[in-house]
Amino acid sequence: MIKTGLRDVRWIFVLLAVYFTLQVGVRLATSHSLDLDEAEQVFRSQWLAAGYGPQPPFYNWLQYSVFRFAGVSLVALSVVKNLLLFSAYLLYGLTARLILRDKALVAIATLGLLTIPQMVFEMQRDLTHTVAVFFSASIFFYGFIRSLKQPSLASYLITGIGIGFGLLAKYNFAILPAAALIAALADARLRPRIFDRRLVVTIAVALVITLPHLFWLKDNLDFATARTLEKMTASGHASYLMQVAMGVGSLALAVISFAGLTVAVFAVVFGKGLRPALAAGSDWTRLIERMMLVFLAGILLLIVFGGAAGIKDRWLVPMLFILPLYFCLKIDAAGVATARASRRFMAVVALIMIGVPAALYGSVAAARFTGHYERLNRPYATMLESLRKQAEPAAILAGDSLLAGNLKQDIPDVPVLSVDYPGFHPDLAGRQPLLLAWLIPPKGASEGLPPAMAQWLQANLGASAPQASVIDVPYFYQRGDDRYRFGYAWIKQSDRVK
Repeated sequence: MIKTGLRDVRWIFVLLAVYFTLQVGVRLATSHSLDLDEAEQVFRSQWLAAGYGPQPPFYNWLQYSVFRFAGVSLVALSVVKNLLLFSAYLLYGLTARLILRDKALVAIATLGLLTIPQMVFEMQRDLTHTVAVFFSASIFFYGFIRSLKQPSLASYLITGIGIGFGLLAKYNFAILPAAALIAALADARLRPRIFDRRLVVTIAVALVITLPHLFWLKDNLDFATARTLEKMTASGHASYLMQVAMGVGSLALAVISFAGLTVAVFAVVFGKGLRPALAAGSDWTRLIERMMLVFLAGILLLIVFGGAAGIKDRWLVPMLFILPLYFCLKIDAAGVATARASRRFMAVVALIMIGVPAALYGSVAAARFTGHYERLNRPYATMLESLRKQAEPAAILAGDSLLAGNLKQDIPDVPVLSVDYPGFHPDLAGRQPLLLAWLIPPKGASEGLPPAMAQWLQANLGASAPQASVIDVPYFYQRGDDRYRFGYAWIKQSDRVK
């Protein structure tokens, strides 16, 4: 058995706090530029709405609130994300402590989340709404397990908060509480917990949290779901059987991508001890198995009857994040010795905690040697600084949300619009000059004003297309004299139709 140091599980949370603080520092040191999801948060922080589009608004609401108190900055973006991740790991660890007897396995289950690439790497690289799903799923799972083992009004309340937040994080979260409900009802000993009158609190809290968005969703269902459905059902002109085959194949690949590294790490760490664990079980492992089966059955139904042809690995977060805890429950049920395995596992964790921040930084900084540039290498701030020397813009129209969010970060008091998001249209009367800015892809793209931007100008301002100019700015971590090009133009009051 493990000795005193690992028996006190509080050290896990101290270690994770240090790790996520390091991640904030690495993000700030890597680049001032924003990636897709980060830029979306900054751009959409200009207004508060019950809904914004294909993703529910939980993360937008949270980031909007933080920006209002702390100002728009990369620091605020990174701190919010890493606080959510730390809180999710904390709740996951508390859940593990409720149902695992061996405290060493509590540590392994909690830190085992670091073996899932979509959670340890992809969530840090750019994702926001998926981070919110993980956070919400951790709240829900903690409340759900606590309601089954130590039911109280508080546990049912926590479960409702998790459901409410989850439904506001991503719509596919709904399958998690559904799977948990079906799995619990299948066990006669757990049914009284489901039919407990305190379940009313769970339902009421979830409803109150989601109600503003539900009213919005009622009138904007197509707008909210069209893009996701388009991604899921993109099978070209394939036949029905081919579409089903593509969907099942993508699901299999997504599961392998999500769980493969975790399975490999547990196999290496526990060695032959994992074999008896796979055959062992408990009430908790059987509950989780039923949940996973219902979850996967739901996705298969979506493939067979909903036309889904492409399942992304990150869509599995609401359920398969339980995998490290599931393995530890199996090991706990088998009574496998954990002392040696714990030491091996901590060596793997140390490698991940050092390797992931290094990889995140290196993927951007390595451009200095490779000439391969990521979005974080683009010099948005330098470009804006140069253009502000020509004139101080009173408003900005960007070619897309990525550029709009990056510009907004550095000029927070000026409204920044985006051609690809018509839902934000502040009054531009009296605001002059208007700066138009767009990205020029490196490979032979036109330097002229994009047609969509010209149409926007005509429809909203009655202005004709202005003379376009080009500015080229050195990349962050540039190799040699490599530069990124932006198109821009100015619209003054005299250019507008009166």
